[in-house]
Amino acid sequence: MAACSSLLFPLLLVLLTFSDSSVEVHGLGVGINYGQIANNLPSPTRVSHLLRSLNISRVKLYDADPNVLVAFSNTNVDFIIGLGNEYLQNMTDPIKAQTWVQQRVQPYLTRTRITCITVGNEVFKYNDHQQWSNLLPAMQTVYNTLVNLGLDKQVSVTTAHSLDILSVSFPPSAGAFRQDIGEYLHGILNFHAQVKSPFLINAYPYFAYKDSPNEVPLDYVLFQPNQGTMDPFTNLKYDNMLYAQVDAVYSAIKAIGHTDIEVRVSETGWPSKGDENEVGATPENAGLYNGNLFKRVEQRQGTPAKPNVPIDIYVFALFNENLKTGPASERNYGLFYPDGTLVYNIGVQGYLPELIYSSATKNNGFLVCSLLILAMTYLIFS
Repeated sequence: MAACSSLLFPLLLVLLTFSDSSVEVHGLGVGINYGQIANNLPSPTRVSHLLRSLNISRVKLYDADPNVLVAFSNTNVDFIIGLGNEYLQNMTDPIKAQTWVQQRVQPYLTRTRITCITVGNEVFKYNDHQQWSNLLPAMQTVYNTLVNLGLDKQVSVTTAHSLDILSVSFPPSAGAFRQDIGEYLHGILNFHAQVKSPFLINAYPYFAYKDSPNEVPLDYVLFQPNQGTMDPFTNLKYDNMLYAQVDAVYSAIKAIGHTDIEVRVSETGWPSKGDENEVGATPENAGLYNGNLFKRVEQRQGTPAKPNVPIDIYVFALFNENLKTGPASERNYGLFYPDGTLVYNIGVQGYLPELIYSSATKNNGFLVCSLLILAMTYLIFS
């Protein structure tokens, strides 16, 4: 145990020093998407320390991973958890929906703050009409299950849409939904109005720039100083594309007859690397996009059409995910590499605790030492 003591004292100094300095870290003010399509990510317990060192208190998952929910016990981090599109048909069955909620949500609520369930993700992006038909019934059934279990005041129900649900996005005041999905969105919006849940969109100005770099000014999509654009019908000026996209969705919702539904951005971000044809995917542009976005969120800005409603945003994503399919950009949206280092400078610095190894070949003293180190790390960062 003498060797253990010699290790513990300097480690304690390092941990205490970090614990004191972390108080000065300003929270980013945004939520973060915690994707896990990778084989090299740190454990959820280490990730919980990283996010708390950044003062990030809102996390969005694409599933209901019990390892993550347990790792964030008693951390006061609010979670959005997800039901994948493959669950939609099952979730139209009240018995299957109740089983899922009782197994994947209810057991964790006493220690982990689950505030929302997204039923499906970007369903209308794919030409699967059966899923289109199942989406609203699945949302309704999951919500009714929460009501029956007395959890509906604690956990809301929604779904997330890609921006291709719009047929018109500019000018923002002319925003309109695609005609082929109008009947489905009408029912979904009625549901949101009834249960008071938000309408989520995944909005990426990067895609617009990549597709038309000669027509879309880079400064306009990166929140950099620029001339901006004017909506000719409202005379509202837009100095960035993201806010214009959000207001276009508000206009489309209003055109269907609703003015009482809040639009939130469940995904936005910029890739730090891409294929040769993916114009603009660089660390510099990603740093400008997310860095400038963080500043605006910190200022609690609203959009030109909703100036008194601070825009609510979840950035995509926490880590680069090396097993995602598609173009190179898909694997390079992360703020962090899996080892906890920043991909680019965004004006903050997080802390990912080091791994502590043990094996059967090590003596019992080292094992005790490792357990003590883990215990102290937990106490200091809890």
